[in-house]
Amino acid sequence: MDKIWLKSYPARVPPEIDPSEFASINDILERTSRRFPQHAAYRNSGTTLTFAQIERLSRDFAGWLQGLPGLQKGSRIALMMPNILQYPIALFGALRAGLIVVNVNPLYTARELEYQLRDSGAEAIVILENFAHVLQKVLPNTSVKFVVTTQMGDILAMPRRWLVNVVVKRFKRMVPAWRIERVVSFRTALKRGAQAYRNEPTLGHHDIAFLQYTGGTTGLPKGAVLTHGSVIANVLQISACSRGILEEGQEIFVTPLPLYHVFSLIVNCLVGTKVGALNLLITNPRDMRGFVRELQHSHFSMITGVNALYNRLLNTPGFCDVDFSGVKFAAAGGGPVQRVVAERWQATTKSPMVEAYGLTEATLAVTLNLLDSDYNGTAGLPVPSTDVRISGEEDHKLPIGAEGEIWVRGPQLMQGYWQQPEETAKAFTEDRWLRTGDIGMMDDRGYVRITERKKDMIVVSGFKVYPTEVESVIATLPGVAECAVVGVPDAVTGEAVKAFIVKRDAEVLFESVVSHCRQNLTSYKVPKFVEFRSDLPKNPIGKILRRELRPSPIEQCSATTPDTSVPLRVLTH
Repeated sequence: MDKIWLKSYPARVPPEIDPSEFASINDILERTSRRFPQHAAYRNSGTTLTFAQIERLSRDFAGWLQGLPGLQKGSRIALMMPNILQYPIALFGALRAGLIVVNVNPLYTARELEYQLRDSGAEAIVILENFAHVLQKVLPNTSVKFVVTTQMGDILAMPRRWLVNVVVKRFKRMVPAWRIERVVSFRTALKRGAQAYRNEPTLGHHDIAFLQYTGGTTGLPKGAVLTHGSVIANVLQISACSRGILEEGQEIFVTPLPLYHVFSLIVNCLVGTKVGALNLLITNPRDMRGFVRELQHSHFSMITGVNALYNRLLNTPGFCDVDFSGVKFAAAGGGPVQRVVAERWQATTKSPMVEAYGLTEATLAVTLNLLDSDYNGTAGLPVPSTDVRISGEEDHKLPIGAEGEIWVRGPQLMQGYWQQPEETAKAFTEDRWLRTGDIGMMDDRGYVRITERKKDMIVVSGFKVYPTEVESVIATLPGVAECAVVGVPDAVTGEAVKAFIVKRDAEVLFESVVSHCRQNLTSYKVPKFVEFRSDLPKNPIGKILRRELRPSPIEQCSATTPDTSVPLRVLTH
């Protein structure tokens, strides 16, 4: 096919990558730890670990895992932690033991956690003890046999380790009571692993590295099967685009998005490891003042985030006082970037905000803007070794400038959905084009513009919300006859969840809907607005028409203007 985007590549970016550069993800860490053993790799809460320390500690954890009866190459292990130092140790340790990593959102409810553990068949889990009470509720219904718990400060230097753990547990009371039999502490696992015999398995590009869960039009999360080869390819593709911009062994990445999210996992953790960068882990980015204080003490060179996060940073007192002299760019993903945010970022930091487009099914990156370019409102150019086409009705290829479904082909694509051959078949064409379900167009320079996300998906602060899942929870509330969920513009989070409900009885109120959802859904999935109606629009066969419930373009424009008044959350119709 005619790759018109290659004409827009600067000389520093190659048209193709060589995935054989690394045999496995483990090779990336091992090569960097040999080249930059004493360089800082991760920093959190005042403690810094070098690449040599990450290599040693992950090796110890791998040794402990390999000694567990029944765990073998290809077994699944869940990681359920925020951005703390234990995460990269557990991640690389699991991969070095030949296990498949299942990243889990620590804020999951019991229902969500049980589904993911059961679907993945995870036999082990590493979990921050703040969330162990949720695991306790579902553990008997899963295949998990080995539980490793860790406290927030376990890897911090003394006396800060003791202080953080005491404050979190005793003073802030952030650890609800829990009881799980035969758990092993993370520190104990590391000590035992240091003495264990370890025989690191041989891994190749076809071996599975991650089951990275994502949603779909069905609303049920599906495990995207990401192999060592697909992950390596995407790491190399992003690295190729950064050639001449990022200097090996010299960069400091700010990491506020959780490492269990594919954006941070690939860009911050793995690309960061390849280039020998220091990752500054932000455990609680919702504490904006604390986040800004961290930035004021860090001469960082790159930061990743979503539109809502950057907007909040720009509006946080003290952000303008941060030293931006070393900042090369801010990477933005997880949803569209608002022009006003990008332009304000550049005016404040004197560095560009670079927008990209990707999806979990493509490991991450599909298109990326040049890292030294100003904001242009597009999602950028296809990354090296990637084909992108715009397809119309009956899968015909559309001409330049025409709007249609974005198709992708490249070495970074997932193997398929875990144990879902029918869903996998729907996602791919016979010649292995991935049907993204996203609508967009390509201009004559090869730049891709996303004009519409997947038909019904809602993006709240970069996190995907699938209406069917929320609707299925609301429908279980007594007194609800019908419901539908759509996304509406929100000045803070980009989009917010709005539920339309037809009551069966008058006792269904906004408060009861939200309370019920909070018991069954992660916070960002809980409806912010509820509108009660006498009926919902339907097509001739009775299917609810969500498109008729979405705001009109005029309403969307007005909704993007911040409103300092109390928001109207309950509406009647």
